[in-house]
Amino acid sequence: MRAACTLVLLLTAGGTLAATAAPAAPAQDRILRAEITVPAPVADVWAAWTTDAGIATFFAPEGHVDLRVDGTYDVWFNPKGKPGERGAEGMRILDVDPLKRFAFTWNAPPPIPSIRGRRTVVVLDFAPAGEKATRLRFTQWGWGEGADWDKAFDYFDQAWGGFVLPSLIHRFEVGPMDWTKDVPIKPLPGSMKQALVGESKPPAH
Repeated sequence: MRAACTLVLLLTAGGTLAATAAPAAPAQDRILRAEITVPAPVADVWAAWTTDAGIATFFAPEGHVDLRVDGTYDVWFNPKGKPGERGAEGMRILDVDPLKRFAFTWNAPPPIPSIRGRRTVVVLDFAPAGEKATRLRFTQWGWGEGADWDKAFDYFDQAWGGFVLPSLIHRFEVGPMDWTKDVPIKPLPGSMKQALVGESKPPAH
């Protein structure tokens, strides 16, 4: 098995920070996290995530949102697919704090069927960044142990950072996605992978 390590910051007796290498965090302590600045007011970014019409502008061709705690959250990347193969189907909304926080469950993609019936959690925190911009903090947690969970962790590092979050920025910089065309999207720099070793500062994108 390939060795892995995580950079840990330790507060020394003199009050300075020192870095040390530690074994990779267990699955339950790893997260995907990014902070991005979206060039739109908070209300517009909130609507993009929490309405059927908003989802279609950046996330997937179709979706359905029952905006209440324990309401359904469906994001259909392949709307014409068979039930169970359309995308994130039957996800549940865990928290709705209008214009501040939105949280929902998420599952593994169809190519990883062994864990598709299980769930991780996505938390979105919204904050104004001036009059016409939003600071969005994205966190996904709840990963399990094993090779297929590792695959899902890698997959979503690429999916969120390589497509979904930059597509959200593109939606407000250029316009809504045209799902009939291949639109070039610039991925976020670096990886979203982090370990919950204390309260580390998320990377800025």
